[in-house]
Amino acid sequence: MSGGDAPALGIGMVGHAFMGRAHSQAWRSVRAFFDVPCVPVMAALAGRDAERVRRAADRLGWASAETDWRALLRRDDVQLIDICAPGDTHAEIALAALGAGKHVLCEKPLANTVAEAEAMAAAAERAAARGVRAMVAFNYRRVPAVALARRLVADGRLGTVRHIRAQYLQDWLADPEAPLSWRLDRERAGSGALGDIGAHLVDTAQFITGDRLIGVSALLETFVTERPLATASAGLTASAGTERGPVTVDDAALFLGRTAGGAVALFEATRFATGRKNALRIEVNGSRGSLVFDFEAMNELWFHDHTLDGGEAGFRRILVTEPSHRYAAAWWPPGHLLGYEHTFTHEIADLLSAIAAGTDPSPSFADGLQVQRVLAAVEDSAAGGGGWTPVPFEDAPGP
Repeated sequence: MSGGDAPALGIGMVGHAFMGRAHSQAWRSVRAFFDVPCVPVMAALAGRDAERVRRAADRLGWASAETDWRALLRRDDVQLIDICAPGDTHAEIALAALGAGKHVLCEKPLANTVAEAEAMAAAAERAAARGVRAMVAFNYRRVPAVALARRLVADGRLGTVRHIRAQYLQDWLADPEAPLSWRLDRERAGSGALGDIGAHLVDTAQFITGDRLIGVSALLETFVTERPLATASAGLTASAGTERGPVTVDDAALFLGRTAGGAVALFEATRFATGRKNALRIEVNGSRGSLVFDFEAMNELWFHDHTLDGGEAGFRRILVTEPSHRYAAAWWPPGHLLGYEHTFTHEIADLLSAIAAGTDPSPSFADGLQVQRVLAAVEDSAAGGGGWTPVPFEDAPGP
């Protein structure tokens, strides 16, 4: 744990639902397990409803509450803004925060449109010249097994990567009477399964392989076109009323892709896979071996070494809890498993280290922009009947 002379870093967070709770847990726990170079101080939580945000601040460990996120930018005790609000707010909050000289952590997907993401990436690049840092919160990069998968690919253990298969399967919307929420409203969420969980798929696959998608052919489907209006918010779910409203996002996204390195890829994201709760699953096949990861067994990685004799070869299970595995040494003895919440603590630890070192954290807003361009290409392809659609790429965001 950091010593008493470590500088303080005041945190202001916007939003206190599902992601707000996860981020709050990470801010509370990071110094207990990681030797971070500064002391995060949970200064203020912002939300629209005064009573709800006050209760959330008390429960989650924030020192004070604000009903307008702009108040966080005026506070001298806040040096970093953590954005856990719906997607339609990301660009406005991030641009204002960076302009005010505040570091920014922004939930995924980075924005609702490519134009917003481009503006955010350009602002982050300008802010970096002043020592202000920005990171997009793709937390699955911080699973120790995913970090091991990336290392195996980078070390050449898979040889030439030829196939990527990636699925993100959930079922929380399979009931057609589940109430309408902001995640089903294109104006607020940007897209449906594509942006909500497909963005994670794209980033995690590109992170593991060290390669990027250059083109896609896609299909989007909405199975339930209207739902009961919610009467009371309760995280991801809400009680349903008698009135109904339109679903304006996709329920499922399927697309083929090709990477710059020549691999072919298959992606599927759906919130209608009955029986699947949070199955982010990736398989990578190469000339020398293969690997398989499933978040519902997040402490495991399956690896096949194709250079072995056929009589010995086959997939073997690696329990990714050894001190040599990334992040694992900070926690428990080998075999004592980690969970979903730990990925956010890892994310915060890496962000604090980057800020203290004066380096750009990863994934950057430029990385978030690249994922946004993939999502836009998927939508364009689907709208055009599934035709091949290139993914634009720039080495750096514009001015």
